[in-house]
Amino acid sequence: MTDIEKGPYHDGLPAHDEHVVAADKLRRALSPRQVQMIAIGGTIGTGLFLGTGKALATGGPASLLICYAIVGGIVFVTMMALGEMAAYVPVAGSFCSYAGRYVDDSFGFALTWNYWFNDAVSTAADLVALQLIMEYWTTTFPWYALGLIVWALIVAANIINVRAYGELEYWLCLLKVVTIIVFIILSICVNAGANTDHRYIGGHNWHIPGAPFVGGIGGFASVFVTASFAYGGTESIAITAGETRDPARQLPRVVKNVFWRILLFYILSALMIGLNVAYNTPGLNSKATRTSPFTIAFQMAGSHVAGSFINAVILTSIVSAGNHALFAGSRLLYTLGINGHAPKAFTRLTRFQVPWVAVLFTSAISGILFGLSFVGAGQLWTWLQNIVGVSNQLSWICIGIASLRFRAGLKAQGKEHLLPFKNWTYPVGPIVAVVLNSFIVLVQGWSCFSPSFSAVDFVSYYIELPIFALMIVVWKLIKRTKFQRASEMDLVTDVYTIEDIEPEEKGWKGRGKKLGTWFCF
Repeated sequence: MTDIEKGPYHDGLPAHDEHVVAADKLRRALSPRQVQMIAIGGTIGTGLFLGTGKALATGGPASLLICYAIVGGIVFVTMMALGEMAAYVPVAGSFCSYAGRYVDDSFGFALTWNYWFNDAVSTAADLVALQLIMEYWTTTFPWYALGLIVWALIVAANIINVRAYGELEYWLCLLKVVTIIVFIILSICVNAGANTDHRYIGGHNWHIPGAPFVGGIGGFASVFVTASFAYGGTESIAITAGETRDPARQLPRVVKNVFWRILLFYILSALMIGLNVAYNTPGLNSKATRTSPFTIAFQMAGSHVAGSFINAVILTSIVSAGNHALFAGSRLLYTLGINGHAPKAFTRLTRFQVPWVAVLFTSAISGILFGLSFVGAGQLWTWLQNIVGVSNQLSWICIGIASLRFRAGLKAQGKEHLLPFKNWTYPVGPIVAVVLNSFIVLVQGWSCFSPSFSAVDFVSYYIELPIFALMIVVWKLIKRTKFQRASEMDLVTDVYTIEDIEPEEKGWKGRGKKLGTWFCF
């Protein structure tokens, strides 16, 4: 019986298989402390702090709460499915690699390029949001200059080494988590009467003219893409699997915390925003400006200084989200190069094993998109948000499909008992994620048809669908890829060599076998 047949942690050590060749050369330097905090707050940023304002204005408080709850449910079952696969095969590129491994190489090709573009656009969207938030203080200063400075800083953080990225994200995420907790507590007090008007608000804002549903079915449907943008990136924590110490143990812990993260940070925040902030508050949804409902809530507490403080904190969260998006995008571009889906130049590493060419190229695309803000930061941010939201939904659909195929392969090859973490929502969870996401993708652009057709909005909602399908077809025709049969799937675990481990890890627990390779199941 081989070590792999014995299980993922035979004799307390990572499993070993001499036939597996090391492919992932990224350094596993992200500590459990960093991974846990990145998972909790890494992707919280523009979508929650700024997107909730737009969602409230276009859909009303009820649409905001219901849509964020529905999308939160989708994200939860998607993360359960992804965690199962990432614990078994923790590779850089994660779910994009799984799509090619368990479905079809053309499917993985299209998904990886789609998600890479998603991250590049997300970084640009965060830089644009930076301008919108800064306009809280003044509209006369050229805030795009600050955006360029921040862009340079996050590029530097991502290119130095993965530890620099991890440590920056840790402290920025911690600040975001504390801020949201304070916001929820403050919002309860404001709603109860501790506000500038000294009155009990209760559910008043749900009963003003036009509320609780604003804009009818079109307004309700449009909130889905905003919610998907806000939750977007939750799945990208699995991309850190290629640079996480002991990912088979750490990633299941991360996934198990997703439910509480969704409930506390997203749904409770959406509820309190809908209760305290009226949907027709000036500045929530404008082509020129945006005002965060978080900032409005702190102003309602009676202190302009508090409003300025929370606005400053939101700025740091935007920097954090942009930092995380650039990290994920560069690792996906690295994966594209490894898999032969992009030029090999993107696989070049620094001496700290950071894919520097991938970082620079991804950041350059983000910089170009950021430069388009001359059309109006508010309008550009809306278009970028739509593109990213749809891209996230496509990714969740693909994760669900990959999960179903992954389990089919395990069953066909008799390896289900080797799973270090089991998705208890299978098969219902992945099926719900695929079906519900597909429906939402088709209906959420309702508002671009009514009351009049908007060609630009239509493109931002639907342009990714034909491009994604075309990429699958073209790559399949060019490479003549084959659908992966369950009995023939590559279900061998990830491998990395002893040189890829941090120096302090080489004597892990003092029990290292003198083998040429170390494995993480």
